[in-house]
Order: sequence, then C-alpha cells, then structure tokens
Amino acid sequence: MSQCLKEMINEHPMRPFQYLAIGVCIVLNMIDGFDVLVMAFTASSVASEWNLNGAQIGLLLSAGLFGMAAGSLFIAPWADRYGRRPVILCCLALSGVGMLLSAHTQTPLQLALLRGLTGLGIGGILASSNVIAGEYANKRWRGLAVSLQSTGYALGATFGGLLSVWLLTHYGWRSVFTAGGWATLATLPVVMLCLPESLDFLLARRPAKGVAKLDRLAIQLGQPAPGAFPAATAAPQAAQRSALLQLLSAQTRRTTLLLWGLFFLVMAGFYFVMSWTPKLLASAGLSAQQGISGGVLLSVGGIVGAALIGLLASRWRLETVLSLFMLVTAGLLVLFACTASSVTFALALGLLIGLAANGCVAGLYALSPMLYGASVRATGVGWGIGIGRIGAILSPSVAGLLLDDGWQPLHLYGVFAVVFVIAAAALLLFLPRPEVRQPGALSNA
Repeated sequence: MSQCLKEMINEHPMRPFQYLAIGVCIVLNMIDGFDVLVMAFTASSVASEWNLNGAQIGLLLSAGLFGMAAGSLFIAPWADRYGRRPVILCCLALSGVGMLLSAHTQTPLQLALLRGLTGLGIGGILASSNVIAGEYANKRWRGLAVSLQSTGYALGATFGGLLSVWLLTHYGWRSVFTAGGWATLATLPVVMLCLPESLDFLLARRPAKGVAKLDRLAIQLGQPAPGAFPAATAAPQAAQRSALLQLLSAQTRRTTLLLWGLFFLVMAGFYFVMSWTPKLLASAGLSAQQGISGGVLLSVGGIVGAALIGLLASRWRLETVLSLFMLVTAGLLVLFACTASSVTFALALGLLIGLAANGCVAGLYALSPMLYGASVRATGVGWGIGIGRIGAILSPSVAGLLLDDGWQPLHLYGVFAVVFVIAAAALLLFLPRPEVRQPGALSNA
C-alpha cells in the first residue's frame, strides 16, 4: 500500500487536495515574506525615530535573520520527528506573537530581541512548508511546485510593501508590525483545516494516531483506506543515527556541504539586496517612498522569477537553470550600481534583479528536498536554509559597517555580484550528477 500511495503522488496527475496543500504552503510563504521584510520597509522610519546609525540599522535587519537561522537549524528538524503540520502551527503562533509585541517596543534592543523571536518561528515554517510542498507534488511538476511555493515570499513582500507605504503614511511604523502579526495569526485556522500531514512522514515515522491520517490520504488519492501501516521492514543502520549525522555521512557529505555553501552565498547576496535597497536608494538621492517602491519592485520581479525557474526546470536540469539565474543576477547588480541614480533605470533594474535573485532562492529551495530521503528531508532542508541565514545575517551587518566606513552605497552591489558568480561556479563544478545522489532522494524531473 505504501508504494501504491507514493506512486499515486509521484506518477499520477495532481489531485485537488494536492493543489490545496501547495496553495496553503504558498500562503505560508506570503506571511513569511511580509514578516521577514517588515524591518526593511520600516528601517528609515525606525532610524529617524531613534537616531540610529548604519551599523545599528544593520543589526536590526540581521536580528530577524538570526532568529530564522536558529529556527531552520533547531526547530525545522522537529518536523522529521513530530510531523510537518504541528511544527508549522507552533511556529505560526510564535511568529504572530513576536510581530504583535514588536509594535510596542520602546528601544532598539527590545525590537531586536523580538525580531529574533519572530524569525525563530519563520525559520521553522519556511523549511517545513518547503518540504511539504515538494512531497505533495508529482514527480514531473515537483520543481515547479516548490518554486511556485517560493513565489508566496515575493507576493507577501510585494503586498506587504504596498501596505507598508500606506500604513507608514497614515499610522507610523508600529502599525506595520501590528498588521503583520494579525495576518500571521489569521493563518492558523487555514493550516488546521486545509494542510494535510506529509505521507512521507507518516510512512517513515508511523506516529501514534497516524493510521487515521493515512486512511484519509488514501481516500483522497482514490485508494481504499488501509486501516494500518504497512508491515515494517528492518531499518538500515544509518536510519538509527541522528538525521544530522546522516547528512554528514560519507555518502552525502559532499552534497550537504556544497548545498550549505550555496545557501550561504545566495542568501548573503539576496538579503543584502532585499534588506538594504530601499535605504540605499534613498541615500543615493531618491525619496524614501521611491526607495520603498524600488524594494517593492524587487518583490514583484520575484513573483515572476520564482515561477519562471520552476517552468524552466521542468524542461532542463535544475542545476543548469539555477546557475544561469545566478550569473544573470550578478550582471544586473553591476548594471544597477552604475545606473541607480536615475529613478527610471533604478526601478526597471529593481524589477529585473528581483526576478533573477528570487529565482536563485526558489531554485535552491526546489533543489534541496530532491537531495534527501524522507526521514531526513526536513533536517536537510532546514540546515541548508539555516546555514544560508548565517550569510543573510552577516551581509546586512557588513554592508552597514562598510557604509559607516565611507563606502559609496551603490558600490556594495558590485561586491555582492561577485558572490553570485562564485555560487554559480560552485554549482556547476561540484554538484554531483543526479545518478549519484542519495538513494531514496527525490529525483529531479
């Protein structure tokens, strides 16, 4: 029965409940996109109220990313032990409370701590929703499904940016955090009603009361309810080790370390662009609202980019498409550094950079679940995202320090263009071919 159900998901056309599960994951990423970038949207207003310098702004931008790193590293692996769905529910509650409390902070330290708390929940949500979107897509469209799930981040950032402009004008920066907090908590009933538990998790972990969930999934797949888990087979010795040790075993160490390096580089470049662009455009002579508009256009382009890389990956190798997106991003960043003093060019290039940079992140999100088996998939994805968050933490802070040291704002884009070039070279040169990946991992269709 287990092979029958998994084959139904992998080989047969998508069913409505599979689309619904992926749709819920898109909504989760929309919430995350707004929650993550709320600090970028409000940075200028917060800095003005508290008279903050560049390094202090950078630390506030990094605080949420630090929490996201911790959530991806230490909370996301719980999804391999307790289930994807309960982890997502707990993390949603944590993020919503963190956002609401952030609206009432009185000092930069309080805001930084609460941004860390919010990020902790976001880190758990991102890894778990990314995994479950891939697990409910069929083999042919798995890369596209995870990429479309990533468009939720850009959608949330786009709508969040537009809402932020209006809220900042009428009610101040605290209202932006309040709106984000209530939107996050409102997602809880949607997840409870519409997001099923992962079939891969149920078959791998056989949790208590999991048979009823397995029966419901079987019926939704057009199969008779099995009424019990399939007969257990002897687990290989590797399965008895911790998930992290399995990721670093001789069989998967090279792939895991490369994935960590790619996430580190791409996230460093991506979060520099997304976090600092509104502020740097204002520093380059544009108005604060034009700066925010540039940040919004980055996200608008990201909606197209995340979907585009998924469509291309359904026809060509995802690794090749992803490396091309990295090189295009690098070229656009160099061009942006040369022309961003013009409002028209800055906004147009912001749209294209958002397309390419978000495509890079979506491509990594689509690639990472394909490299690991079900028993360690959330851990593998979580640790990849967590290591990436370290790069995301460092890049805004380093940018703030360089600005305080006298660097011209737009010159920083050239520095991070080099980061994307290094990532593309590493991906092309060192990623193992699909046929030598871990047995049981998802194949790239």
